[in-house]
This record gives sequence, C-alpha cells and structure tokens, in this order.
Amino acid sequence: MHRRHHAVTLQQAADESPMLAKLVALTRESSERLKAVEPLIPPALRPALQAGPIEGQTWCLMVKSNAAAAKLRQLLPAMQAHLRSKGWEVNVIRLKIQT
Repeated sequence: MHRRHHAVTLQQAADESPMLAKLVALTRESSERLKAVEPLIPPALRPALQAGPIEGQTWCLMVKSNAAAAKLRQLLPAMQAHLRSKGWEVNVIRLKIQT
C-alpha cells in the first residue's frame, strides 16, 4: 500500500479533530484574556508574561521570574474582576513560574 503524505494547515487539522479544535479555541481564548488585562499590568512587567492554559474557571499565567510573580499577585483581584466584566468566568488566576 502506498501512502501519500501531504502537509495540512493547523486550521485544517483542527477542523478534522474535535479535540484539536478545542485546544486551538482554548489557546486563542487564553491569548484574548491576556490582551484584555494587559492595560492593568505595568508596562515593565508585560514582557515577563505569557498566556497559559485554561482549566474550567481557572486561568494560568506563565511568569518568567519570582519577582514578577510577586508584583502580579497584587493585581490578581483587579484582573479577575476585569475579566468577569468582559464575560469570562474566571474564579482563579494561577501564576506559574517558568524555569
């Protein structure tokens, strides 16, 4: 049997796989959440953040250092309130230090 392998775009793969489509949607939503709270984050801290996974009503932010995480912890209540005002059900924002 001869198989032909051809490249597909991420969108084509997602269209053919419900699990991958859900992952793509969650990744997009996580990035949108980060954009929504960006104005609340001091400009110097913004490069230290990356959008992380969404698990139910918990959203994770990836942080590059302990110092940045300490400063961000003070902003978490305001960030959660802002996200809820935009229609996202976020009860917990978890910070994960990237090593």
